Amino acid sequence: MWQDFIQEQGRLIPDKLALIDRLTGRQLTYAQLDREVCLWTRHLAECNLEPGDRVAYLAANRLEHITLFFACTRLGTIFVPLNHRLAPQELAEILTRIKPSYFLAEGEPPLPNKVAYQPIQEITLTEGPSPPAAKLSGHTPLLMLFTSGSTGQPKGVLFHADMLMANITQTIAAGVLQPGDISLVNTPFFHTGGYNVFCLPLLYLGGTLILFEKFDPDGVLQAIGQDGVTVFWAVPTMFQAIYEAPNFSQTDFSTIRFFLSGGAPLSLPLIQAYQQQGVPFKQGFGLTEVGPNCFLHETEESYHHPDSIGRPMAHSRVKVVNAEGQEVKPGEVGELLIGGPHLCLGYWQDEEGFQEALRGDYFATGDLVRVDEKGLFYVVGRQKEMYISGGENVFPGEVEKQLVTHPAITQVVVVGVADKKWTEVGSAFYVGNREIGLAEMRDYLTPLLARYKHPHHIQRLTALPLLANGKIDRKTVEERAKKQTGEYR
Repeated sequence: MWQDFIQEQGRLIPDKLALIDRLTGRQLTYAQLDREVCLWTRHLAECNLEPGDRVAYLAANRLEHITLFFACTRLGTIFVPLNHRLAPQELAEILTRIKPSYFLAEGEPPLPNKVAYQPIQEITLTEGPSPPAAKLSGHTPLLMLFTSGSTGQPKGVLFHADMLMANITQTIAAGVLQPGDISLVNTPFFHTGGYNVFCLPLLYLGGTLILFEKFDPDGVLQAIGQDGVTVFWAVPTMFQAIYEAPNFSQTDFSTIRFFLSGGAPLSLPLIQAYQQQGVPFKQGFGLTEVGPNCFLHETEESYHHPDSIGRPMAHSRVKVVNAEGQEVKPGEVGELLIGGPHLCLGYWQDEEGFQEALRGDYFATGDLVRVDEKGLFYVVGRQKEMYISGGENVFPGEVEKQLVTHPAITQVVVVGVADKKWTEVGSAFYVGNREIGLAEMRDYLTPLLARYKHPHHIQRLTALPLLANGKIDRKTVEERAKKQTGEYR
């Protein structure tokens, strides 16, 4: 059951520093943070919102991502932080699907003229009595985050109260966090990691957050050296950028208890570079539909087995199965299934798609893994064609759907290829009536797809390889990409 822990902390530790907002320079105690939530709750109630209504918010990281979320939990409405990196067409499609009862946005976002929104800078919050809190059940949906689907159709994942609380309490129970911890939030709130890795668990525990508008390697190092950061989570490309920042070697890391990496495997050389600065690493694993905190890798084992995601956390029930649904033996590769109280409620307006992803009360992740004799798990691939670029999930079907609308392209296939900076990037192979350069392709995709989804390579072919059934032979395309780049994945 959901607990209003901001209100509770406002009573128990009112003067404890809850949050430092780097964007505005404000510092809020738990009592002040609770007051901000009360103001937003009153404002939303005055908008005549009902339980189950969607409240959408489009902005880079801001304090309101936190205060609006908690205000929505008090009213029983569903908070939907939108991806501000999406193209106008992508945003319009999502808004059409969720039909928000209230849509807030920062500044003048790139939206079609027909989409109405309320500029957040024009809102004046007023004091007054708080409305009565809504009665929530364990399965009341409180948060909706969109994750792309393999067919190119974004999925609205519904986080219910029990799911959020399971992630919070089990992260703490695993010994990941302590009440005195100080952490950063610079991953976007439209990702599950923005809320669920450290933000909500640390506020529940009474720790302190430093909120960044966006990822800033120099700012991270400054906060570590000056603000006493103790724990920090990011994806490997972010850790690489921090390592390459000019002030890395001069930064005092003595307050750091550990760094946590997720989203993709972390290389041993990078782990060693941080360990030379006295920084230990942990690695974790999860996904939006079951929360980000499903596996945890202890520091020492992470050093000796850097390609492992560790072991399941206590609340995660896992199976590794073959194509027939039978559990595989240690060392054999199979699909990872995850179940437990942290399984999401479903997909917004797509119950059929969600049921297809279930195997009984387990969620089929699509990740292929193996387990060694020590019980350590290793991700070896993905059943579907998704690749991860800079910590962002990219599905080729979504990119192909837009590329094929180009007047010079008749057929196209996109595969992921290894990249030193971004871990993986897209490589597009197409059939068309003329040559298209990388710059032209990116110019065409800019209003249609977020930048991180743009392929980094493009090549024209006379024909795409096909299977006997007429479908594109992706394996052959991937092998061709591998030869051209020198390494695939």
